[in-house]
Amino acid sequence: MRRRLINSTLAVVLVVIAVFGVSLVIVETRTITNSAHDSVESEAQSLLGAVETKVLEKEALDPAALADQLDAGRHAVVVVPGSPDLEIGPPPEGGAIRATVRGDQGVAVTVEESRSIVTREVGRTLLVVGAVALLAVVAAVLLAVRQANRLASPLTDLAETAERLGSGDPRPRHKRYGVPELDRVADVLDASAERIGRMLTAERRLAADASHQLRTPLTALSMRLEEITVTDDLETVREEASIALNQVERLTDVVQRLLTNSRDPRTGSAVPFDVDEVVKQQVEEWRPAYRSAGRAIVRSGKQGMRAVGTPGAVAQVLAALIENSLMHGGGTVALRTRVTGNQAVIEVTDEGPGVPADLGNRIFERAISGRNSTGIGLAVARDLAEADGGRLELIQAQPPVFALFLSRTAPHRPADREPTVR
Repeated sequence: MRRRLINSTLAVVLVVIAVFGVSLVIVETRTITNSAHDSVESEAQSLLGAVETKVLEKEALDPAALADQLDAGRHAVVVVPGSPDLEIGPPPEGGAIRATVRGDQGVAVTVEESRSIVTREVGRTLLVVGAVALLAVVAAVLLAVRQANRLASPLTDLAETAERLGSGDPRPRHKRYGVPELDRVADVLDASAERIGRMLTAERRLAADASHQLRTPLTALSMRLEEITVTDDLETVREEASIALNQVERLTDVVQRLLTNSRDPRTGSAVPFDVDEVVKQQVEEWRPAYRSAGRAIVRSGKQGMRAVGTPGAVAQVLAALIENSLMHGGGTVALRTRVTGNQAVIEVTDEGPGVPADLGNRIFERAISGRNSTGIGLAVARDLAEADGGRLELIQAQPPVFALFLSRTAPHRPADREPTVR
């Protein structure tokens, strides 16, 4: 591309120089020739006047005096009736510019100048025109190289950006070039890079959330299945199988919630539900895991509460808090329910060392953990709580107390239209 731009610019400049340069040379040559002829003719007129004055006064013509009136290098022939022709100066060699004038007394004066003088003037003019043309060509090449670099370098950068984007590096460059068309392409590529970056982030987040959120239900389900394999009591098998089926349904709900939140984290399907039922289900589901760890999980507080939310999402939030206490806490884990104002509160606490002071509420940020864990569970739990209009907070660090706040009033929705009777 650079070569094409340079060649095209140079071609245009050469055409312009050829057209205007040749025309200028022709005009200057004619001007110099006409000027030389006019000068010779003017000198012949002047010399004729001097000769006629001498003839009228009947004085002898002095060649030396007449020669003083001629420019150096010019030749003159004076013709006076009744007298021999008088030549002044050496005759020019080669071609000559000649002018002849005649007077009233029959006197004729011819003045000649060598054409080489005109040729030298034309040569100097050609030299000047050639120098100007050469400077124009050099300036055109420099300008063409600059413009080619200005256009080609941004295109190379944009091609590299597109290649990086295609190879999975979505970082926008935010580089502009001062050319509106190229800057528009750069804007589009940066916008595409940001969109791809958000998509990749969402995909990675979904994969991390799914890995974390599915691990606990699958672990609980495998424990139920292990209990089924080691018992011969048909009633126990039926009970454990029923619980396992419920866990499969919740596992399906976990997957659905993760997919929904990956598209829009604010998408919720909040409905009034029984808080006691969700709390009881989580306590029963986690009791075998705590029993295996030599710990206990209990529930207390106000009974018969109803709140607004998605039961599956609330169960996932509580599961994340209970698992967090199992992994990082100590002693007995307690789930307490209470009412404050128009909100139902579910608290999860344990007897462990609590949250380090340097973490505080940063414990809900992704990749933030007080121990060697992923730091994803509490961040996902907060997202799930906020998706249904609730909130998850750390209200006490030592001993740790996490509180899930849920509204007890259904969110206001526009009234449905009355059905049209036909």
